[in-house]
Amino acid sequence: MVDWNLAVATATRLVRPGPDVSRDEARAVVAELRRHAQSAEEHVRGFTGLGTPETHDTPLLVVDRPGWVRANVAGFRELLKPLLDKMQERRGTSPGNVMMGAVGGKVTGVELGLLLSFLASRVLGQYETFAPATRDLPAGAGGGGRLLLVAPNIVHVERELDVEPHDFRLWVTLHEETHRTQFTAVPWLRDHLEGEIQAFLAETDVDPMTVLERVREAAQSLVGGRPEGEEGEEGRSLVEIVQTPAQREILGRLTAVMSLLEGHADYVMDGVGPEVVPSVAEIREKFQQRRAKGASRLDLALRKLLGLDAKLRQYRDGERFVRAVVDEVGMEGFNRVWTSPNTLPTKAEIGKPADWITRVHRKPEA
Repeated sequence: MVDWNLAVATATRLVRPGPDVSRDEARAVVAELRRHAQSAEEHVRGFTGLGTPETHDTPLLVVDRPGWVRANVAGFRELLKPLLDKMQERRGTSPGNVMMGAVGGKVTGVELGLLLSFLASRVLGQYETFAPATRDLPAGAGGGGRLLLVAPNIVHVERELDVEPHDFRLWVTLHEETHRTQFTAVPWLRDHLEGEIQAFLAETDVDPMTVLERVREAAQSLVGGRPEGEEGEEGRSLVEIVQTPAQREILGRLTAVMSLLEGHADYVMDGVGPEVVPSVAEIREKFQQRRAKGASRLDLALRKLLGLDAKLRQYRDGERFVRAVVDEVGMEGFNRVWTSPNTLPTKAEIGKPADWITRVHRKPEA
């Protein structure tokens, strides 16, 4: 169904080259990012009260852009396996279907490669929650994930913003280390998130023609091709459009969780920052300006198609939720969010933190 090797080959061939650095400079950047990740672990644990040194059993990998591509293809392959197996079973094993599958797999591999080549030059870091171990990419015990820092992208952005490199590198690792702490300190979180994603995929209509039609409708809405007078789809991403009603419910829960995780990481990054990152105020201001100013027409179109604008809203909404809850009940009170899936905020509660506080901390009397 997907030619994964072709996806990797396509992405690594098309991805933009990184910034111009000497071999010695590159080694120094990698070494510094590793040091910052180790110190960030201590800062995050002290600020949040989450985890212990023993809970951090996941590896840290400082990678280049092709390395990020290989890691993510391995993750996609693992996460999508149940869905692709179901689609393969539906298609059958007749010679004609096998040939169609081989051709379709190459087309999908090229498309995935194009997508990853776009993203590979933009991601600064990532906690890979569902990372399988491969020959050159170790993962935590029991599929416990791995932390990736994309060195050339970090160098590119620090130069573009003209900020102090050492401060910026620590600032980035604080955010990504918070994600590693979330998943290593809260053992049920990974399984819960995987269960939601698999439930979303299980609801996917596996009829290829139906999926193709939805993709075509999505593309038309994104380029302004919606028939005059038709309502409903304008401004929505491909992920939001290609779904069933049941998936909308699951997507709402996933959106709430991702808003919480991203907002919490931003809150921690800025909370720890003033003590350990001297130029944090300048970095935050310039980074926010970079996010807000947009980019080329193509870049903006791809961001909308992939739902990346929604991800930026998750940072803002989630950070406001975390800040409001901590201001009201303190960090210990906020950490009740990690008790069980039942104490996670709903999508509505992300926008109304007081409702979460009432539900979790001030349950109405019987």
